[in-house]
Amino acid sequence: MGDRVTLFDTTLRDGAQTQGIDFTVADKRAVAEALDRLGIDYVEAGWPGANPTDDAVFADPPRLRHAQLTAFGMTRRAGRSAANDPGLAALLNSTAPTVCLFGKTWDFQVDVALGIGRDENLAMIADSVAAVVGRGKEALFDCEHFFDGYKANPGYALAAAKAAYDAGARWVVLCDTNGGTLPHEVAAIVTAVCESIPGTRLGIHAHNDTENAVANSLAAVRAGVRHVQGTLNGLGERCGNANLVSLIPSLVLKMGFDTGVGPAGLRELTRISHWFDDLLNRAPDPGAPYVGANAFAHKGGAHVSAIAKDPRSYEHIPPETVGNRRSIVVSDQSGKSNILARLKEIGIEVAADADQVDALVRLVKEREFQGYAYDAAHASFEVLARRMLGLAPTYFELERFAVTDERRFNARGVLVNESEATVKVRVAGRLVHTVADGNGPVNAIDRALRKALEPTYPVLADMKLADYRVRILKATDASGAMPRVLIESVGRDGRRWATVGVSTNIIDASFDALGDGFTYKLLTNGVAAALAA
Repeated sequence: MGDRVTLFDTTLRDGAQTQGIDFTVADKRAVAEALDRLGIDYVEAGWPGANPTDDAVFADPPRLRHAQLTAFGMTRRAGRSAANDPGLAALLNSTAPTVCLFGKTWDFQVDVALGIGRDENLAMIADSVAAVVGRGKEALFDCEHFFDGYKANPGYALAAAKAAYDAGARWVVLCDTNGGTLPHEVAAIVTAVCESIPGTRLGIHAHNDTENAVANSLAAVRAGVRHVQGTLNGLGERCGNANLVSLIPSLVLKMGFDTGVGPAGLRELTRISHWFDDLLNRAPDPGAPYVGANAFAHKGGAHVSAIAKDPRSYEHIPPETVGNRRSIVVSDQSGKSNILARLKEIGIEVAADADQVDALVRLVKEREFQGYAYDAAHASFEVLARRMLGLAPTYFELERFAVTDERRFNARGVLVNESEATVKVRVAGRLVHTVADGNGPVNAIDRALRKALEPTYPVLADMKLADYRVRILKATDASGAMPRVLIESVGRDGRRWATVGVSTNIIDASFDALGDGFTYKLLTNGVAAALAA
């Protein structure tokens, strides 16, 4: 391995500024402990004194074995001494062994935002860092708006960074606070700064407003810095921060740097990234580099043929290195190689010249022409393939269903919407008739189906609907416009699967997607079809 690069996670502070994100004390402890197990060097848990949540975290800090728990806050205020500033005192008295201070390094902001003398600002930086060091804590200094400041007045920006360095800051972190700097600018400025402050004492903190946060961080490391700050899945205000989930494997696997994240930690990246999204109650980004469901997905038949001979043709790393896996996508662009590879992936061995394979290829192409999207609904493809190959039991058969929607004012004069579904299905040789209401027609159908099926197949209670999307397909010469429904289900173990339905009737399409979701759950759990009593 090459030089050591330290990793600083600011998810629990910077990431908490994301719209719609609000960490609880329990969330913060869980994330900090997960980052610690991964091998992150510093975990910035919040700002002591800023809010009750952060106060509670530092009052009873998570137990970290590797990472340094870090408190974040500002330098002393103008007109106060370091010993007589309440904000700085909260940092000095916190349980955190490491303190990350921030301060102005752009002369424009010193003049306008703070309205103080430039020398006073330098003194605020130096005094505050010295106070942290004097208390026996490790000090970091975030040079706020450093790159804008350097472009406007290189001498002053560098003087501010030097004030922190000379006062004993372990890391002087150059911040692209508004995310507007480009990689070539970062490289040039960091190279210049390294002439005054060694790279082994410099860090980078990049925001993603030009989609360059990861690129800027890598450019800074290449130019000499050895400390990188970022967040899980690129969380952060506005467009987010540098994504550590992408940065870590790029630093280790592409640039040869050593970090606290070893091979075992790399293999945990996909799981941790998806776990964090689940914690935030949002679906993982399928297009995320390294860890997304599509990161190693292959759709074109020619690609699949080449991958069968040498995966390096279309994969920049083995997917298992980061805990991901190869996915052979089935679609209207598929050839026989895609179908065979996908069948093998799901554990079905079939001869290449089998008639069923040719029939399955034709059926997939025909269905995708109708509007089905099997590249986004792997579970529906598996159900379809197993049925064609005679490998899928008939768990239940639909006789009929009906849905009614009512919009009315209740007894209190409040406008309410109610949906009721009636379902008749044949299961275990019996005709079961159930009725359920729900929050919308799809939820009502889901509940009615569950009432009919769960007494026979109790394992279905372990799954729930996680996402529901509708796309109205354009009309063609063959048919009018019709909806395509994609439903994502999630098991109690966190495993997700997607199913698809297409029909001129949105409720009918939803029922088909729901049925595939239930069937897939039963198939993958190895459940046998219930026989007639």
